Formats: sequence, structure tokens, C-alpha cells
Amino acid sequence: MKQSAGFSRLVPSLITVLAMLGIVGLLALAIRTLPMGTAYTVWTGIGAVGAFTVGVLFLGESFSMARLVAALLIVSGLILMKITSTL
Repeated sequence: MKQSAGFSRLVPSLITVLAMLGIVGLLALAIRTLPMGTAYTVWTGIGAVGAFTVGVLFLGESFSMARLVAALLIVSGLILMKITSTL
């Protein structure tokens, strides 16, 4: 989305819109087998960690151990949400 410059660049804008549609489609699939609260939490968590990763690796955003620990805590929470949703 950042590369679309506020949706003023065609190709990055199209990629962003297609990715958003795909992601929402995957959420719809997840809701078929997981409780909605769990599916949505996992969806937003993956988005947050994914945005952090893309930002650091490709967009020159800052990296620190504190940010890495925060991302790992999010992933830990996602795993716990998934594990406890089946109990």
C-alpha cells in the first residue's frame, strides 16, 4: 500500500487491491473452521507481523530487538489463540 503513493500509482494500487481481496477471502475460509473471534485475531496478528517484516526487509523501516520481541509476542499469542480454540 505504501508503494501505491495514496493509490495514485496504478500497478502498486492494483496489487494492493488484489492482495486485500485475497486476504479477506482467506479470512472467510478460516471462519469456516475456526470461531470468528479466533480467526479474526489470527488474521489481524498475521497482518501486523507481516507488515512489520515487509517494512523492515523491503521498506527500510527500523529494526530493534524490542520490535522483534513484540512481533514474537504477537506470534505467541496467535499460537495460543489457535490452540485454545480447539479445547
